[in-house]
Amino acid sequence: MTAAGRLLAVLDAFTPGRSLLTLSEISRRAGLSLTTAHRLAGELVNWGALERDDDGRYRIGLHLLELAALAPRGLELRELAQPFLEDLFHSTRAHVHLAVRDGHEVVYVETLRARGTVTVLSRLGQRWPLHATGTGLALLAHADREVQEQVLEAPLKRFTHKTITDARELRRVLAEVRRTGVAVAEEQLTLEAVAIAAPIRGAGDEVVAALGLVVHVDECDPRALVPVMTAAARGISRALGAPSAADVRGVVRGR
Repeated sequence: MTAAGRLLAVLDAFTPGRSLLTLSEISRRAGLSLTTAHRLAGELVNWGALERDDDGRYRIGLHLLELAALAPRGLELRELAQPFLEDLFHSTRAHVHLAVRDGHEVVYVETLRARGTVTVLSRLGQRWPLHATGTGLALLAHADREVQEQVLEAPLKRFTHKTITDARELRRVLAEVRRTGVAVAEEQLTLEAVAIAAPIRGAGDEVVAALGLVVHVDECDPRALVPVMTAAARGISRALGAPSAADVRGVVRGR
């Protein structure tokens, strides 16, 4: 492993469920000797990528957040989308997700959690396979053909008894998403939860993100939320300069 690879392995030891680690845990999770982990952790603390608490445990440092703010698909997208997300959240009282694709995974760059409804697993910065979430399906349906085929040819992980694990069924669903402009994932990642999502387009009219809502499966007809959700997705697309969203009478649709 290269020197850069070892540094990245230390950072990669941290996950949403493991955000505070001892040196021994970093060593084990990164596959490094205790001595090497100690040296690299010290370098990362000095640089600001890690912080150390009074008990000697490590956590991600603020300097990484400062760098993340420079990512156009991260905080910049969130800032443009935030007014639309908040309006959507207050009008629907549903969980609201803003997500982007990274390889074969969907990554949540913003989440607004509703109270008194179904519990969701997704949180800010978390990753899930594209085939198992509403936002993931919306992104996969508009991804390059090569990416789609790679996902279709790989094993599709099952999370519930309703998760799509058959490539032919997934291919049909993706075609339907492109036809309607909306993805629907019913109890595919979490039981009792149904997600709907729509694509968000950038200045070149390419799909750069997805907007999603999650409600309890018995709470309401999720399709009744489609108009307000697609209007919000169109508004974000317009803020990003998407030509297809410039006409307020139009609807952001698949291609």
